[in-house]
Amino acid sequence: MKESYAKELTRNDLGITGSHQAGICVPRKDKGLIEFFPHLSTKEFNPDVWIQCVDAKGKNWKMRYVYYNGKIHGVNTRNEYRITYMTKFFRVWGAAEGCSVVFTATDDPNKFFIQIEKPRNLIDNQYKGEVKDKASKVVLTAWRKVH
Repeated sequence: MKESYAKELTRNDLGITGSHQAGICVPRKDKGLIEFFPHLSTKEFNPDVWIQCVDAKGKNWKMRYVYYNGKIHGVNTRNEYRITYMTKFFRVWGAAEGCSVVFTATDDPNKFFIQIEKPRNLIDNQYKGEVKDKASKVVLTAWRKVH
């Protein structure tokens, strides 16, 4: 069985808070997670790689894995890994706050299987969450290794 990681999606991840941050954050301090995705050189300014993601229907999605490292290059304060170009995928698969995006490794280090896991309350259409205003607090959720 191939290694998988899941990230519970927040309103910020889904782009519905009005923030200017794009994509989901990949924590720098989680070495296992950083090693799961393709290597990005810290010597290069904002290194990136396009990863190929394949969904359950066999559709290919190109997503950008990037290390915004302006802080270590003295350009700005950013020092974070992100996966961007996910909005259309989220829309097509009906991702909502509380769902998780799951990446599963393949034999190709730049290719992943991708899926959306929906919690029971979203599957059963019982979700009664309120839409909060754009000024609501940003909540960060952790990634988890899927066994």
